[in-house]
Amino acid sequence: MNLNNLTPAKGSTHHDKRIGRGQGSGHGGTSTRGHKGAQSRSGYSRKAGFEGGQMPLQRRLPKYGFKNRFRKEYKAINVDVLQLLAEKNGLSTIDIQTLIDAGFASKNDNIKILGNGTLSIKIDVKAHAFSKKAVEAIEAQNGTAVKL
Repeated sequence: MNLNNLTPAKGSTHHDKRIGRGQGSGHGGTSTRGHKGAQSRSGYSRKAGFEGGQMPLQRRLPKYGFKNRFRKEYKAINVDVLQLLAEKNGLSTIDIQTLIDAGFASKNDNIKILGNGTLSIKIDVKAHAFSKKAVEAIEAQNGTAVKL
């Protein structure tokens, strides 16, 4: 087998229609566009959601809901994850860069520390937000929770 004798499998390819090349081709005349109407014209593009003049779905259904433009999304990381990270790497302070390097967050994430799990070592934590339970758990071990 060489590059010069490679061919696609039998029946896996077909020739493109040659549209608008005369009546003999079978695709001449209207060039498979039918007679008249917007779709037969050049430059036609169907608008998103257009249903042929029928009232489109997005106009038939009522408006509802609300999206808060000022909502802040946080990446949640529990206290037990901090415990594991500190023990594994022998750390006494954990900041955002430490969590990014460990793969728990990406550089654009806002990080919130939550209080699920137990903490048995003293660590100083820097993050964007903390839950009350997380702050209690950190300060119970004489650590500090610094909000950035």
